[in-house]
Amino acid sequence: MQKFTHLTAVAAPMQASNIDTDQIIPKQFLLAVDRKGFGKHLFHGWRYLDAAETLPNPDFVLNKPCYRDAKFIVARDNFGNGSSREHAPWALLDYGIRAIIASSFADIFANNALGNGLLLVKLTEAQVEEIHQALAEHPGMEITVDLEQNRVTVGEKQYSFTLDPFRRECILNGLDTIALTLAHEAEIKAYEATIPNWRKIVR
Repeated sequence: MQKFTHLTAVAAPMQASNIDTDQIIPKQFLLAVDRKGFGKHLFHGWRYLDAAETLPNPDFVLNKPCYRDAKFIVARDNFGNGSSREHAPWALLDYGIRAIIASSFADIFANNALGNGLLLVKLTEAQVEEIHQALAEHPGMEITVDLEQNRVTVGEKQYSFTLDPFRRECILNGLDTIALTLAHEAEIKAYEATIPNWRKIVR
């Protein structure tokens, strides 16, 4: 997965709480198991005025010109609740979102997101409100998310956050579960060499 160390980019404010995974990527698009191609359907029900996705909703935040290149979303509480679909972080990442800032995240979504390299920054409700106010005063402003320093910088203000050390190291180094396994490739091959031929599966 793609590494995340630090990034300065536009942050898009989403005022709703309890944004669920069916809003992030509706069920009718869960037809593929490849991680690519879901970004065009992200927030389908909010981004488009028609089912064919030919009429963008001008009132939706990601369709506004100043937020079209946003790499961060600043949400509210309980982001990612609902069904456990891993397609939700796939869609966010495929669209180009690298981090979500919120006061809380649904547990299963958080596990899926961090496992795919989507950084989740948990701040207090008061801190999230301050960031929303800053974004409202300066639409399209850039903020900096620094995982190396565990810090978010918004204008003159800085906010510290914490992340599980294992997850942090994985995201900093771009290590998903496959990469973590392959880090032990030599040991795996050494073990396989000790297996008698009669026990090996013939393909």
